[in-house]
Amino acid sequence: MKYRSLGKSGVKVSVIGIGTNRFGSEKTPQSEVDKMIDHAIDLGINHLDTANVYQNGASETTLGKALKGKWNHFFLASKFYFSTGDGPNDGGASRYHMMNAVEASLTRLQHDHIDLYYVHRWDKNTPIEETLRALDDLIRQGKVRYIGASDFASWQLAQANLLAEFKGWTAFAALQSHYHLFERSVETEVLPYCQAENVGFIPYFPLAGGFLTGKYEQGKPAPAGSRGESSEYVQQYMTESNYQKLDRLINFAKEHGREMNELAIAWLLAQPQVASVISGATRLDHVTKNANASNWELSTEDLETIREILDQ
Repeated sequence: MKYRSLGKSGVKVSVIGIGTNRFGSEKTPQSEVDKMIDHAIDLGINHLDTANVYQNGASETTLGKALKGKWNHFFLASKFYFSTGDGPNDGGASRYHMMNAVEASLTRLQHDHIDLYYVHRWDKNTPIEETLRALDDLIRQGKVRYIGASDFASWQLAQANLLAEFKGWTAFAALQSHYHLFERSVETEVLPYCQAENVGFIPYFPLAGGFLTGKYEQGKPAPAGSRGESSEYVQQYMTESNYQKLDRLINFAKEHGREMNELAIAWLLAQPQVASVISGATRLDHVTKNANASNWELSTEDLETIREILDQ
């Protein structure tokens, strides 16, 4: 496994991270999570990504059980922002909600700190000063080691980090955002900002909800129980043009003796400022397949060919 620095911080994260949004679900029970954690150690994967709202907290709970005695092998990220109750202060990025959220996450994780704590979304109702000062307090208390932002616009991240620098508070070390072969809007402003300011960029949904695995075939029903059967997010990519591009990408991967999911992840790892790619896993073989992409370094010629396919 390869490792990269998380932005300008000194910490190293595996280039492949495990997304745990399904951990604790009926599809991914504790027994399967335990196996995936042990397998991650064998593969050298140290980056785990969760959130307090994943499976209503069950993701953190199952991780806490699986990581007992194994925390030193991992760098764990969690998030807060979305509502966890019916009260008026049970969501958002206020100090009130943040302090309650971090304590609840630490209880579920059965641990004393979170390595990387994300604000899951920009909160237009809370001054960014309040959010940043509270995050800095958590770091000084030892409950959080690094902080990150999720789905911030470039101006939001710039405003926050400039304020943190001016105030002497901890700045965001990482930005997590939606990015894959068929969703490249971050290339306009977000990625250039992260590159200029050395903020670690963490893409999520690298496989477009499964569309970029090639398992959905044009003109045929999506497999029963798959995201493609019911998810509007996946279905938005099921256009004739995208299927044509996908066929060419699949053939490109085959010519290199690789699978489509490996190409999707390898392409992200070839983009500037990407520290680690978060890919969700519900089974042991998902972890293996994602890890296989880490040793495929696309050449300049490869990247040019892929760009031509995408821009056709």
